[in-house]
Amino acid sequence: MKFKKEFDTNRETWNKKVGIHASSDFYNLKDFISGKSSLNKYEVSTLGDVSGKSILHLQCHFGQDTLSLARMGANCTGVDISDEGIKLAKELNIQLNLNANFICCNVLETSEYISEKFDIVFTSYGTIGWLPDLKPWAKMISERLKPRGFFYIVEFHPIGWMFDYRVSPPAMKYGYQQKESIYEEYKGTYANPNSDMISKEYGWNHGLGEVITSLAEAGLHIEYLKEHDASPYNVFPDLIENAKGLFELPNKLYPLIFEIKAVKKV
Repeated sequence: MKFKKEFDTNRETWNKKVGIHASSDFYNLKDFISGKSSLNKYEVSTLGDVSGKSILHLQCHFGQDTLSLARMGANCTGVDISDEGIKLAKELNIQLNLNANFICCNVLETSEYISEKFDIVFTSYGTIGWLPDLKPWAKMISERLKPRGFFYIVEFHPIGWMFDYRVSPPAMKYGYQQKESIYEEYKGTYANPNSDMISKEYGWNHGLGEVITSLAEAGLHIEYLKEHDASPYNVFPDLIENAKGLFELPNKLYPLIFEIKAVKKV
């Protein structure tokens, strides 16, 4: 498989992250198990009433959002590249007495493992940057959607990934439409910066034009593209919390989040 070294490196890093993330305040697994949803306002607003709907959740980590949707009555399948993530997701599914399915695979190979078609395909917050090419990703999404089903992504804005956050202040270092992979090695994770683990990661930048065009060329009708100043996660330096409990740049120079909803053509 092309990019095997990069995917294997990322899988190994994400396997190491699972235990650290599961014990972190960021993921707050204790409250989640007690019934708190892990979903944020953007996705809750767009996904709406999911009761009885079939949902494919791409790059689900250890399944909190998948299981939150299952609690809301959806029939959910989550996929992720991390063996440890899927293992924990399956354990939580049993513990919570839910009926979600979880499959460990590279998201680009999802159609090799799943033949079912879904009402909704969903992905969120830090997913497409792990993919070298969005065309096979968009093709897979189209393959897995029912006619008139929709795809929804809420994701960190690509401008945010132009910066190197290993230095202070962050330096604009990477291209908005950079084709080459970006390799970074650093101590800790976003969920626990004080962790001793060394994160070794390959990522790729994707501008909004590439995202939109990939989906459109795969046969999806773009219903909207929205950009937002406020993020539900305080994962970039020097953000300030607003009155709604979201996090913004003090000067709001560029958006932190984008949303796309795209409908499968009949």
